Amino acid sequence: MIYNENAAIVLSERLKEIKERIAQAALRSGRGDKDVFLVAATKTQPSEIIKEALRTGKIDFAGENRVQELRGHLEDGAYLQVPVHFIGHLQTNKLKYVVGKVKLIQSVDSINLASEVAKQAQKAGVTQDILLELNVAGEESKFGFSPERLDEILPQVSKISGINVRGIMAIPPKQEIPGQNRPYFERLRQVFIDSKAKKYDNVFMDYLSMGMSEDYYDAILCGSNMVRIGTAIFGKREA
Repeated sequence: MIYNENAAIVLSERLKEIKERIAQAALRSGRGDKDVFLVAATKTQPSEIIKEALRTGKIDFAGENRVQELRGHLEDGAYLQVPVHFIGHLQTNKLKYVVGKVKLIQSVDSINLASEVAKQAQKAGVTQDILLELNVAGEESKFGFSPERLDEILPQVSKISGINVRGIMAIPPKQEIPGQNRPYFERLRQVFIDSKAKKYDNVFMDYLSMGMSEDYYDAILCGSNMVRIGTAIFGKREA
């Protein structure tokens, strides 16, 4: 998408439709639209387009997949006053560019990464909020803990100073048929509920981040309260 007046109109119309669908799904699941947070996945987008999308006021958080793009967009002031989440795979050698710079790291996929995030947070004098990423379908191409291990993982991360676990995130398999991911979403919701019932230090099960452009409606029906949407907002990515 090239930034111009038409692009601004298209962004506004897309976001209006997305917010309406979020509200519909939230209502069907017994909640209100303000109970579901919209994260705009800004991967590959230029700063001007990000600014225009965020100016609409319909987006709760920006979501960045790549450290290099995060740094560039921060320098450009692209996020305006909207809090930023890091939602992509994160390598430990790049933590200094992320920890303390974003409100939430959604993609903590190992005990080692959680520990390294905590170390960097302590150096920066902050406490970093994170989500634990779950690999709900056991896909080799994806990162994350298996849902069955969460009971084992939570007591361990609860003892790590410098981080707060605020919930879980997952990316189910790419769906070929609408509704195909609902069993995964329902399973994740149950894992979320079960984990929330247990009390650990530094663990607050506030966010169930699941659902993207193709399946966010079903994810909300199944209990998601945070969706990460890129293509449906910005159009098909060039890279």
